[in-house]
Amino acid sequence: MAALRLDDLKQYSDLLRAKDGREIKVRFVEPRDREELQHYIRSLSAGSRYNRFLGAISELPKLELERFIHIGEADRFTVVATIVVDGFETIVGEARYAFHVDTSSVEFGLSIDDRWQGYGIGKALLKNLECRAASFGAGRIFGDTLRSNATMIGLARKSGYAFTNSPGDWKLVRIEKEIDVKPQESPCASWRFAAASGMAATSSLAV
Repeated sequence: MAALRLDDLKQYSDLLRAKDGREIKVRFVEPRDREELQHYIRSLSAGSRYNRFLGAISELPKLELERFIHIGEADRFTVVATIVVDGFETIVGEARYAFHVDTSSVEFGLSIDDRWQGYGIGKALLKNLECRAASFGAGRIFGDTLRSNATMIGLARKSGYAFTNSPGDWKLVRIEKEIDVKPQESPCASWRFAAASGMAATSSLAV
């Protein structure tokens, strides 16, 4: 599996499609996205922010924003889903995921702009995350969400996820899925690089 080239993140970008045919780019966040990402978080409804971060916040704290921006630190990665609106690349969704080498699993969290929900962006982004998880050699992908988060629970159910209790917090439910993704079923740049290298997943900086 090819090592992640931190000096050339653009090669790991993927092009997906919304329900209405619009092109969605999913790419690693970059330092230039700092203010736009913060604006995106602020523009989410209070309910969406609460669901995403499991608590009431109005924006990302400065240190957390920096963690989101820096790719690969502590084996954590952030991607943004963007659509060109009126000639400008606009963030309409984001996801953060981490590879846990000890359990061969990927943990994730995601959000979609309230104005863009219902366009199939969440489903497309979740499928892309499964592909990215597979490129690590992960056997499982999971995330915790509030039991009251009907939107995420509905998306997970439609996407074939199982539901279990989240350890240590009764307010949360864990959604999880065994990874059984083939490149031709859910193509992504990470899979293509992994397939081309022909190497086993031996590092958390492999993608």
